[in-house]
Amino acid sequence: MIFVLILLFLTFSFAMFQGGFVSWFIFYVSVPFILYSVLLSFYPLRNLRAERVVHTPRVRSGHRFSATVTVRRAFPFPLLYTVLEEQAQSARLKVRMADAGRQLLLPGFRREFSWTYEIGEMPRGEHVLEGVTVETADFFGWVKKRQLLPARQSVLVYPNTVEMMYRPIGSSFDQGSIAAPFTLVKDTTMASGIRDYQPGDRVSWIRWKSFARTQTMRTKEFEDRQSQDLFLLDDRSPSESFEIQVELIASILTSVVASHASVAYLSAGTPRAFFPLIQSDEQLQRALYHLAKVQDDLDRPIEAVVGQDLKQVRVSSLVYVTGSLSREMVDEIRRNVTSLSQCLCLVVTEAGQSVTPEDEKNHQYAKSKGFHVKVIGPENFASAFMEANRS
Repeated sequence: MIFVLILLFLTFSFAMFQGGFVSWFIFYVSVPFILYSVLLSFYPLRNLRAERVVHTPRVRSGHRFSATVTVRRAFPFPLLYTVLEEQAQSARLKVRMADAGRQLLLPGFRREFSWTYEIGEMPRGEHVLEGVTVETADFFGWVKKRQLLPARQSVLVYPNTVEMMYRPIGSSFDQGSIAAPFTLVKDTTMASGIRDYQPGDRVSWIRWKSFARTQTMRTKEFEDRQSQDLFLLDDRSPSESFEIQVELIASILTSVVASHASVAYLSAGTPRAFFPLIQSDEQLQRALYHLAKVQDDLDRPIEAVVGQDLKQVRVSSLVYVTGSLSREMVDEIRRNVTSLSQCLCLVVTEAGQSVTPEDEKNHQYAKSKGFHVKVIGPENFASAFMEANRS
């Protein structure tokens, strides 16, 4: 503002002392620009209001995010070069928004102007959009004004999932051409009906009252109940392949629920998160919400964290997902999970990453203890539960 006033004083003084057409022409030509700069300096940008409409409310990692920002104002003061910029807290999102998160507009006298932008390959996590920064200037950049218009909104980016065929671990390692997708057992606590006797029916299933009355062998019919005894353990130790690991966990949970099976899920980190039963879509969404925000924040060795949890586990099948398999964790699982019959260790690696000799020794040690170890990357997620016995 001081610079603009000095410029006005200099042009007027030059016209007064120099005189002539040229000097006064320079003064009168500069007056409109100086006057606009003075008015712009007094124009309150804080009276502007911003509103954001998200076109992609549910976003997955690596997918596109789209939104429209609308700025409204009451007084139609002419604005020239105006830059709108989306403000976010997440450092990873700021990198994605470096190019797409800014837009130059010429609003003029319009009371309302909008801007639609897209961000490709959104990073997983919970991202907070603080608002929109409006920056405007006069013709020559003498006066610049900047104001943050608050429009706080959270955007939750869920992990990407890969379609895979889920098969219980026991059937995955059975020899044969075909394995059943899940096991059905009879829930004998309550009968749902009766049917004609068939060879092989248990004697305890026969309805003796009906036989005494009709002299016809009838058998109680029971509800088929799915037998699932799967426990999923997630190691949230810092790892370069952690994002791939989160996608694998989300894919496993989604495939288990899609197969009408159930799973218990323990996310070992700081803090830990435990989901005792994931069977319905609602329970799955709660787990995916956790996976959308989870970080590799385990600050201690996992074998020192999950010992008490494993002692309370009563399962026959366990899937352990980690970025690095250690001997100590193998011993911890064998020592604490007493009812375990099958254990599948999925070691997540980035595409093209080779296994180090030290890791190969740990894998061989786990196999010697009866564990099934499979090194898995994003290219073979779909076969995580198939042909695992060859790993």
